[in-house]
Amino acid sequence: MSMPARDLASRVTTVVMTRDRWPDLRRSLPRHEPPVVVVDNGSTDGTPELVRRHFPDTTVVELRTNRGSPARNVGVEMATTPYVAFADDDSWWQPGALDRAADLLDEHPRLALLAGQILVGEEGRPDPVCAEMADSPLPRAADLPGPSVLGFLACASVVRREAYLAAGGFDDVVFFLGEEERLALDLAALGWGLAFVPDVVVRHHPSPARDPAARRVLQARNDVLTAVMRRPWGTVLRRSAETLGSGPVGRRALVEAGARLPRALQQRRRLPGHVEAARRLLEAAPAG
Repeated sequence: MSMPARDLASRVTTVVMTRDRWPDLRRSLPRHEPPVVVVDNGSTDGTPELVRRHFPDTTVVELRTNRGSPARNVGVEMATTPYVAFADDDSWWQPGALDRAADLLDEHPRLALLAGQILVGEEGRPDPVCAEMADSPLPRAADLPGPSVLGFLACASVVRREAYLAAGGFDDVVFFLGEEERLALDLAALGWGLAFVPDVVVRHHPSPARDPAARRVLQARNDVLTAVMRRPWGTVLRRSAETLGSGPVGRRALVEAGARLPRALQQRRRLPGHVEAARRLLEAAPAG
């Protein structure tokens, strides 16, 4: 499916991943600047047809099954713009944010990923992760527009399309939740830069359609799987032991990680020394 011809002059395509959250999507879609690609992860609530009916200028990709975070890869591949902004069905970029992001990506050719400031809820309180990125202990690179980071939240990131595709996008081992870490590490391993820029702002109104207990299991599972794919075996063993010792959530997470272990091992590739050292520096930093 081609992008609308009138949007080809844009520098940024917004890719929205969704599944069974039409009420959230109906609120957020009018706030996006075109071009917009909605990638539907096998919804059963009629989301694709509802988007086509209410937002005819939006490109809809209807996947038959839930592909998790790699669904975003489909949207990135379809994009005809040099940069891609991600959004969830319950988030949107503040007016002017994507123009600012595109300017910074134009000005900083090594910048692969820009992590924006996240304001949560109607009151616009800063997400705690933003303070962590602002205080990143990593050395600040002169050719980047903000503090260097090795992590981000997908719904608050703008990527250079060529760099994202070169790093393989999101993977189906992690599938969903915590999918950002492996991509960040691989971008850095390829020599790209990642930076936090607080004046590029995204609004996030978290959907009530969430299962906190299930998310804790997924996060713990995916931390282990990411370590298997990229970190030294000592780190993998330590992280696994910490997960096991965290109680029922950790035990369930390790069981679920075991089911995905063969695929994680197939994709195992050690990081370059300087990237592993940067990751260890982040782990050694005191909690904020």
